[in-house]
Amino acid sequence: MPNSLHSLFQTIAQARDERELRSQVMAAVGQHFLAQCWSLCLVDQHCGGAEVDIQGIADVAAFVERYSKVDRTRDPVMRYTIEHHAPTHEGLVLSSENWKQCDLYQQFCAPYGHEHIMTGPIVGDGRLIGGVYLARAADTAAFDMNDLAKLGAICTHLSARLAHLRVPTKKQTLAAPSLNAALTECLTPREQQIAALVAQGLTNTEIGNELWITQNSVKQALKRMFRKLGVSSRTQMVACLSDTGIRRQEAEGRRQKGAVGSG
Repeated sequence: MPNSLHSLFQTIAQARDERELRSQVMAAVGQHFLAQCWSLCLVDQHCGGAEVDIQGIADVAAFVERYSKVDRTRDPVMRYTIEHHAPTHEGLVLSSENWKQCDLYQQFCAPYGHEHIMTGPIVGDGRLIGGVYLARAADTAAFDMNDLAKLGAICTHLSARLAHLRVPTKKQTLAAPSLNAALTECLTPREQQIAALVAQGLTNTEIGNELWITQNSVKQALKRMFRKLGVSSRTQMVACLSDTGIRRQEAEGRRQKGAVGSG
C-alpha cells in the first residue's frame, strides 16, 4: 500500500471537470486500500440522480440490483455514514458476530466475497452528495483506524474539489435571457436544461460536459427543439423562448397595428 496519498490529492486538485475527477479517482483509490472492489457515487447536481462507477465487479448491473434489494435502511455501515457524514467500516458499527448475521452481509457482501467494507462521505452544502465504497476479501486484513483516516482525507479533498467544480463558471454567471416558463412547456425537462444553457452562451461541447451527455446528443436535441419551436438557429430559439423576445414581438405587433391605423 502506498505510504503517501499526496499524489492522489494532487490528482483530485488538478481534475478539470467531474468526468476527469471520477476517472482519475477510480483509477487510483483501490490500490491505496488493497481493495477487492471499490466504487464512487456522485449525485448529479442537475437531475438529482446518482452516477455510480464500480471497479472489481464483472456484472455491475447485477451488483447494483442486488444492493437495491437489500435497501439502505438495512445497511448499517452506509446508514452511519449518512447520519454522521463520517467514514466508517463494519467493525465500528457491529460486532463480528452481528456483522456476519446482518442482511447486508448475507444477502450482498458474502455472495461477492466481500468480508470487510468501508464507506466515506462526499459532502456539499451541508448534505451528502456522494460517497466512496471499498471492500476487501476474507484473506485480507480488516479496515482499521489508519484506513479510516486516509479515506476521510480523500473524501475531504473530493468534497472540496467538487465544490469548486460546481461553482458556476464566469460564462454561466453572465446575464442570460430569462426563459418564459409558459413557452418552454412544449420542451422536455432535458430540452429545457439545454435551452437554458444555450441562453447562457455555452457551446454544444460545454453543454454536453455540463449535462454528462455526448455532443451528438446535444445536436440531436437541438434539432428536435428547433422543429418544435419553428426556428432555425440557436439565436432564434433563445429569442423565441425569452421574455425579452416576447416583449420585442409584442412591441413589433403594436407598431404594425399603429402603422395600419395611421394608414
